[in-house]
Amino acid sequence: MADTTLLIKNADLLCTMEASESAPFGAEISDSGLFARNGVIEQVGKTISLPGTADQIIDMRGHVVVPGMVNTHHHMFQNLTRAVPAAQNAPLFGWLQTLYPIWSRIGPEHIYWSTALALAELALSGCTTSSDHLYLYPNGARLDDSLAAAADIGLRFHGTRGSMSIGESKGGLPPDSLTEEEPTILSDCQRVIETFHDKKRFAMQRIAIAPCSPFSVSMDLMRESARMARSYGVGLHTHLAENSEDIEYSLANFGMRPGDFIEAVEWTGPDVWHAHCVQLDSTEIQLFASTGTGIAHCPCSNMRLASGIAPVRKMLDAGINIGLGVDGSASNDSGHMLSEARQAMLLQRVMTGGDAMTARETLSMATRGGAAVLGRDDIGVLAPGYAADIAAFNTRGIDFAGAQWDILAGLIFCASGNSNYTIVNGKVIVDKGMLVTMNMTKLLERHNAMTADLMSHT
Repeated sequence: MADTTLLIKNADLLCTMEASESAPFGAEISDSGLFARNGVIEQVGKTISLPGTADQIIDMRGHVVVPGMVNTHHHMFQNLTRAVPAAQNAPLFGWLQTLYPIWSRIGPEHIYWSTALALAELALSGCTTSSDHLYLYPNGARLDDSLAAAADIGLRFHGTRGSMSIGESKGGLPPDSLTEEEPTILSDCQRVIETFHDKKRFAMQRIAIAPCSPFSVSMDLMRESARMARSYGVGLHTHLAENSEDIEYSLANFGMRPGDFIEAVEWTGPDVWHAHCVQLDSTEIQLFASTGTGIAHCPCSNMRLASGIAPVRKMLDAGINIGLGVDGSASNDSGHMLSEARQAMLLQRVMTGGDAMTARETLSMATRGGAAVLGRDDIGVLAPGYAADIAAFNTRGIDFAGAQWDILAGLIFCASGNSNYTIVNGKVIVDKGMLVTMNMTKLLERHNAMTADLMSHT
């Protein structure tokens, strides 16, 4: 097969995010670009230093170019239930209990179209890699449905096989009808790993095992999931310490805080990332740091559900790997990575002070930070040997007007809009602000039909 090459040139500014002693958030190169072959970057630098020809050439004059962003936590099926009236003002547990009955009617088509829409929304915001935590499988739904949608949209995808096994009758939160037997869960985890997981560098599709939460599965399932994941070399993901109710449940049912719990069930290490972690105490922060355990920070969702403000500044200072997650679009009501990054910066400032987090530090968390959390050393940076996963934003629109002082910081500060180009593995997914891998009219029609179906039974 013949090589396929990509040349990006004339960018107003390109930020590599490749850390060095003199530039902790990467080189910032004006009048610049990169050259990639077969989806892998070979050269980055001034336009004049790059090859003059390629199979595809994109002139990025008037753009700021950054690594594609990495979304580390999402529940994509939930975008079918945005702004449900009865769930609009509820905290986590009440919010879940309101939505469980609606979600119980979801089937394979709902999963496919909700995942496709979520990934389209992410791509349009400059995201190139996303995880998804699918933890319920009613009416014949399977993780396979999510994976199919991801392949059609064209984003890198970490599909996590979630699960719930402890229903209301056993003291858990979900209704029994949405739970599965634990042998069934483990068997299907094995199936999706063996069928779909790609461990190779630059993989477009990976699998992780992801019991939903300490309040919806047994400790035995947590342990067995960890052991299975490690036998296959795949990641582990769950929710942890999301709000005060979460802490109370852990103390009442396990007699321990979240940190002791994850040690007891073997859920620490660089192959593990936990979502939210709003309520971690100082001892637990040190546990995460010392074990290399990652965190998916979801600021919008944490605010939407009044869960609290995660102590991200303390976590970063301790050396924890942190990425950003848009979370379920029903607990965020959006799936825009750049907006999520801005919110992360502002929330830490409200909590800690005006210098708590810089724009560049925030962008780092959204790119290479997310890559580290997902255990990837092939994305999140624009440098030779890394994937050609790229986001480019037009700096000549109204959102950047007056931001020429520092257009990279403006990307975060100015609540910039959608990406003008999103490129994954050297392939253009968003071209001049338009998704090109799926017909958007059809996607919206099918997604709206799925939502209407759920509403018709309410």
